[in-house]
Amino acid sequence: MENLNIALLLMIVGMATVFAILLIVIYLGKGLIALVNKYAPEEVVPAKQATNAPAAVPGNIMAAISAAVTVVTQGKGKVAKVEKI
Repeated sequence: MENLNIALLLMIVGMATVFAILLIVIYLGKGLIALVNKYAPEEVVPAKQATNAPAAVPGNIMAAISAAVTVVTQGKGKVAKVEKI
């Protein structure tokens, strides 16, 4: 019976230690993220200006997209706009 008590005590101490170390890692990580965001913020990249119009989608591809949307939505869906990302 004494061995069982020692085993349970070791298990509880081990689990508490692991839990404490995980909490330390989490809060150190959050602190590091806050520190980096404060002193080295991400650079703002200016948006690209559209100098040329986007290329039109060929008719056969547009028909295939429309047909796929019609089949998937059972005729309730409608393609409003298609653009290349």
